[in-house]
Amino acid sequence: MKASKQSIGRSVDQPDPRVRLYFFHGPDEAQSRALAARLLEALGATKFQMSSSSIKGDAASLTDEAGAISLFGGTRLLWIEPATKDIEAAVVALLEAPALESPVAAIAGALPKTSPLVKLAEASPVSLAFAAYPPEGQDAERMVIDVGRRFGLKISPPVAARLADSSGNDQAIVTQEIQKLALFIDASPQAPKELDHGAIDEVGADNSEGNFLRLADLALAGEVEELTGELAHLPAGGSEAIPVVRSLQRRLLMLAPARARIERGERLDAVMTSFGKTLFWKDKSKVQRMLGKWNAEDLATVAERAGKLERSLIFTPAPEVDALGEELLAIARKARSL
Repeated sequence: MKASKQSIGRSVDQPDPRVRLYFFHGPDEAQSRALAARLLEALGATKFQMSSSSIKGDAASLTDEAGAISLFGGTRLLWIEPATKDIEAAVVALLEAPALESPVAAIAGALPKTSPLVKLAEASPVSLAFAAYPPEGQDAERMVIDVGRRFGLKISPPVAARLADSSGNDQAIVTQEIQKLALFIDASPQAPKELDHGAIDEVGADNSEGNFLRLADLALAGEVEELTGELAHLPAGGSEAIPVVRSLQRRLLMLAPARARIERGERLDAVMTSFGKTLFWKDKSKVQRMLGKWNAEDLATVAERAGKLERSLIFTPAPEVDALGEELLAIARKARSL
């Protein structure tokens, strides 16, 4: 079955037990990933990662895993990312199999309409296919409002438009920012609160401009000496620590999906070309070097550490420059060793 943008939210928030394959494709991989995460939450399931390469070597493995009963009880969601043509035979077997225990979420990225995977997922009554495209205008505002609602934030259209614009309409960045804002104003689904411009002025993504991104880029590029010099010029009060961490997170959110595309076979120059005007021309050479240096697993580790650092800074009365410096230098030393 083919889902529309009007129906996909309900489909993942209220999963149909007859659906055994949720196939998310299209250029907006952040949106696809977010929908799969909502499905995981709605099912109350544990995530079981499978790779396309391992499934290619054993086409029956996907159906076997989907039919297996969890050793620890409860529901599992089999998660395939990136889902490539290597899983075509396994998907055919999955859709033709008898009743199964666990559904499958597959995130494929941009695919042509002629893709056998797209055709399989759209034609089967026990699968759901959705093509994710970057939202624009009012669609972007609605996306922000919907994400905010899940974290207990009531967001007006003007505030939603500001968040969408500052995040480049990227749902992954929007979700990250909204999580921070909900934490900042102590909102939750059980105790929702109104989000206003004042909170964004305090901690929002659009505060991370100026030289903040330069510090993040120096760390990711492995420029230890130059980074050390720049850190020495930060104000002692530590007021710039959180914006620097957020600039680092924004760069990581750009690098991670791009690096994933490279690791599933795309050429580096083709990935760079796809950035188009969304990447400032002066940044292209440094981003290209970072993509050649870092792998997806290491980028995920840096993102996790950056998130922990930000949370600790938020709850520190005066954010610590020393903690920021130690983390950035650790990243730079790691980058130098790659």
